[in-house]
Amino acid sequence: MGRQRPRHSSPAVLNFRPAKESPLNLSSLNPRQREAVKHTGSPLLVLAGAGSGKTSVITRKIAYLIQTLEYPASKIYAVTFTNKAAREMKERVDGLLEKGEGRGLSVGTFHSFGLNFIRREARALNMKSGFSILDGEDVLNVITDLMMATNEGDKDLAKRVQHRMGEWKNDLVSPAQALSFAETEEDVQFANIYEKVQRYMRACNSVDFDDLIALPTWLLENDEVIRTRWQNKIRHLLVDEYQDTNGAQYRLVKQLVGPREALTVVGDDDQSIYAWRGARPENLFELSNDYPSLKVVKLEQNYRSTNGILKSANTLIANNPHEHEKTLWSDKGEGDDIRILACANEEAEAERVAGSILDHRLRTKQKYRDYAVLYRSNHQARPLEMALQRFKIPYKMTGGTSFFARAEVRDAMSYLRLLLNPDDDNALLRVVNTPRRGIGIATLEGLGRYAMDREKPMLACIDELGIQSKLKDAQLERLRNFSEMIWEKRQALDEGNGLRAIMELFVEIGYEDHLRQESSSEAQGERRVQNFQFLIDAIRKDIARDPEEDTLVELEGDEDDSEAADETAVEAAIRKLVLRDLLERQEEEDDSDRVQLATLHAAKGLEFPFVTVIGCEENILPHRGSIEADTVEEERRLAYVGVTRAMRELTLTYCKARRMGGEKIETSPSRFLDELPEEHRHWEGRDPVSPEQNRAMGESVFASLRASLSGDS
Repeated sequence: MGRQRPRHSSPAVLNFRPAKESPLNLSSLNPRQREAVKHTGSPLLVLAGAGSGKTSVITRKIAYLIQTLEYPASKIYAVTFTNKAAREMKERVDGLLEKGEGRGLSVGTFHSFGLNFIRREARALNMKSGFSILDGEDVLNVITDLMMATNEGDKDLAKRVQHRMGEWKNDLVSPAQALSFAETEEDVQFANIYEKVQRYMRACNSVDFDDLIALPTWLLENDEVIRTRWQNKIRHLLVDEYQDTNGAQYRLVKQLVGPREALTVVGDDDQSIYAWRGARPENLFELSNDYPSLKVVKLEQNYRSTNGILKSANTLIANNPHEHEKTLWSDKGEGDDIRILACANEEAEAERVAGSILDHRLRTKQKYRDYAVLYRSNHQARPLEMALQRFKIPYKMTGGTSFFARAEVRDAMSYLRLLLNPDDDNALLRVVNTPRRGIGIATLEGLGRYAMDREKPMLACIDELGIQSKLKDAQLERLRNFSEMIWEKRQALDEGNGLRAIMELFVEIGYEDHLRQESSSEAQGERRVQNFQFLIDAIRKDIARDPEEDTLVELEGDEDDSEAADETAVEAAIRKLVLRDLLERQEEEDDSDRVQLATLHAAKGLEFPFVTVIGCEENILPHRGSIEADTVEEERRLAYVGVTRAMRELTLTYCKARRMGGEKIETSPSRFLDELPEEHRHWEGRDPVSPEQNRAMGESVFASLRASLSGDS
């Protein structure tokens, strides 16, 4: 892909001046936290147990490097896994520094770093500026179309190809390598499709989410000049949630750190729950091999939970092997025992949980938002929702429909992508007939075949003379009207009139009227228009934003940044929106007073005073697939995450029987229940409670509530 540059010497190891008297107040930290903040001179692993204040350590370490060691903020880079975490980290650091001290500090995700890198190094990667980022749905459609063209399979097979491609990219395996490693006919088929997809994406000047990590890593490993330049940009690298890194991210960190070894990583092997998407918890323990001078600091004091909950969590996770042992403890007292409830079936379980929340809230005057119900799989939430609705308990679910997943937003984003990158065939196909222009499937098939034969993007082919023999005059006229509009707005974008061009585009096509006309009701139409307007406002605000408010600041020291310099503010805003779409898929804050329903995976990083984990049964938690594949250790870590979300009270439930696939199946309590310490667990109702008994309890609660309300009046 990229050109080889002349070899270059390694970055010089800087002589850091000794620490000055620090104005930074570290008195609120415990001894281990202070040790982690002040350690420099060798790589550092902060082994941070659940609820141990790791964010305080990371943010104060950044402030310590800037204020006390006088590192330029622009030479510090902190990496997290979500935009929400990056925003919180940047805000907390800003609160610790004097105004202006944090100017140039970069806090972002791996993928935002990759986006910035590719934009700057596009020429070395044989890419043009203005590249598109394809989301998972786009890539799946490309794979499906390529397979259908040769009658190789259906969408289900395409999903398997997509998953395999993700694994290959996470391990930096090229299509040629994938083919050479192939052992079965399916391996050969998948590797060949992988090669076709990558060729298509190069032709469309596009990358996918995995490429945002794979391409920078590949280039850094193969171009010493570029590697040295980027190593000199970063004087200290901090990586949060290191146990969640995959193979490519692990190699990316090594290339960025280089011989200076100025690295702080924070992680917890006991909370590694993303192996299914490529995470490698063993990356934590490779650190001691990669960096023999590695310092390990354990954060074991927990600021969240009672000691009873923590002792239970420690005993549970002790059943997994550990490279570094740690024992969580708290000064919050022993607290209540963990309640374990037996229920007759999933309906009884849901009724019991809903009734218990209502009863507990009535007795203790808590807020609904203090309660969370967690589960292994989304399908477990259905009976729970019905019970909560019956008891009139407000609730919210994580993982709802993303703002960016809404059709009106995806269509608008596709127009923006096409303006940014006219080579983006996926964007063109999505919007060429939205709103309707009378451009049918036959027209697009003719255009697609012509573009494939010419190995050129579709939009460019519309204006070629040769296509006149492939399409009828009326078909071609409609396509060329569309093409003329896009190129006209693209020219305005190049001339610096981007925001006006965007506004004119959507007015010209009558997009808001289209949304209203295509909606099933007036109210739905107005909601869709509001969503579209919110998107445009987001672009306008991003253009107007003070750079200091951005979590991802450009790294300084670039002499060869012509690609980055050519990008207008509007183009940068659109590209950031595309990445935010992929990263967030709905991270917005919601402080409304509602019970939180979430999968155990989605609950990581959250905390609630009162937590219930439902479905603690064999084949659910641990999941059947993990039992069959002998990967129960990760399921135990998932259970550990659930236990450590609770601050004051924890309830675990299981069913004696459950309906699966239309059949009633007898179930067994999870092995994890027996692994909890006997002195901290309290079994309630070994004889399961029926739905009827739960409803009777619920009616009793309602009666008490009515009596309470009538007394207040």
